[in-house]
Amino acid sequence: MAGKKIIIVGAGPGGFAAGMLLAHKGYNVAMYEKQDVVGGRNAAIQLGDYIFDTGPTFLMMVDVLQRIFEKTGKKMEDYIHITKLDPMYRLKFGEGRELYPSPDPDKMKETLESFSKGSYEGYLQYLKKEKRKYDKLIPCLEIPYGSLRDYFSWQFISSLPVLDAHTTLYRVLKRYFSDPEVCIAFTFQAKYIGMSPWSAPGIFSIISYIEHGGGIYHVTGGLNQLSGGMKKAFEEDGGVVKISTPVKTILIENKTAIGVEFEDGTREMADDVVINADFAYAMQNLVPQEFRRKYTDMVLEKKKYSCSTYMLYLGVKKTYPDIPHHSIIFSENYRRNVEEITTTRILSDDPSVYVQNACLTDPSLAPKGKCTIYVLVPVPNNKSGIDWNREKKPFRDKILTLLETRGGYTDLVKNIEEEKIITPEDWEQDKFVYKGATFNLAHNMGQMLLARPHNKFEEFHNCYLVGGGTHPGSGLPTIYESGRISAELIMKKDGLL
Repeated sequence: MAGKKIIIVGAGPGGFAAGMLLAHKGYNVAMYEKQDVVGGRNAAIQLGDYIFDTGPTFLMMVDVLQRIFEKTGKKMEDYIHITKLDPMYRLKFGEGRELYPSPDPDKMKETLESFSKGSYEGYLQYLKKEKRKYDKLIPCLEIPYGSLRDYFSWQFISSLPVLDAHTTLYRVLKRYFSDPEVCIAFTFQAKYIGMSPWSAPGIFSIISYIEHGGGIYHVTGGLNQLSGGMKKAFEEDGGVVKISTPVKTILIENKTAIGVEFEDGTREMADDVVINADFAYAMQNLVPQEFRRKYTDMVLEKKKYSCSTYMLYLGVKKTYPDIPHHSIIFSENYRRNVEEITTTRILSDDPSVYVQNACLTDPSLAPKGKCTIYVLVPVPNNKSGIDWNREKKPFRDKILTLLETRGGYTDLVKNIEEEKIITPEDWEQDKFVYKGATFNLAHNMGQMLLARPHNKFEEFHNCYLVGGGTHPGSGLPTIYESGRISAELIMKKDGLL
């Protein structure tokens, strides 16, 4: 819509999804990013000649992003190059058993039967029943949930019998598998939303189905290239991106967002404002207290939040050609480890660790003969009170020892050339993530759909939310959907849909 001005606060994946769609429709869209790079938790980190992703390393539900590009008259393949991974990952369990799930049915049958005889029949039932849930649930997540009326849509009502909202994720998988470690292989994905398989709603069994039904992909150059490609597409349609330009506050007049004020005191007016910052951080820092009666500091403090992550980014002067692209090394007592992360909020003596050996697939990320090792350890968020200044170095040494002894990354420590650590405290202080909860608000039933912050902000007019803290939730595909929903709400208001 020529002449109508939109300001997007934050240059993350949700902001780019909304920005691409709005710019293509003719809106005058300007995006302002606090940091000196775009992408937010999807940004690149460069250490010397090594390139890492800050956060997400799994690309799934590729069709969601493809549709964003298609709606703007573009092809995703012209902006990014993706590779399907086989095996999807290596799972190493506490007693040493290893499972290598594959998107190839024949390989999957062989690897699953050799791991746990008789499990493949349960796997076939899992694929059949979880596809039905997926087909019912995905249309539900495409609804904005701005009012109770949305619960009476045919999509939502028809999905209720198969959602498994009344039970837990782990109990859903027990229907298919008797082997506890096979159950973990299909429930550990709860870590993507920062929750425990033993408490996450059964709805989230669709996450492992998304992996097994659609595959896991790597983006050449790292998943940070997703935001890079979207930035390029956004700018081609006239969108403007300005980095190192922090917004201080949303300007509100007559209960309507009218623009923003920057940290330097300058102002810019707009017809609509889209907030693409961490939700609770944005409430406390961008929205004046008198305009967030529903989200006071006390209310924000009482909400449930996901776990955090301890990150290691290692540039290593050797390669590991025999270790798959993705690995998860489970603690010997995985359930206890998860409870320590989410319930008792203590630092585990026996942590579970995710490791990415991306140069196996994409040698462009490191110099020849060298590799990037990305390490993510789920840990409690900052409600725990853990002193990371004290724990940062000892925990680092514990994790590196674990990688060398149980993970198969031989001689790792003596070959480290570059290194960066991000602790939960760093997530909060440097990356502006409330309580360091990297997966945002928890995804319990009391904080989903209508009970999650709405895409159209409720407290005042002409303000919209995108990102993991609003509907539909965290994870790249759902964050892209939040951008689409918000953009289309603006278009609908203006009569363009």
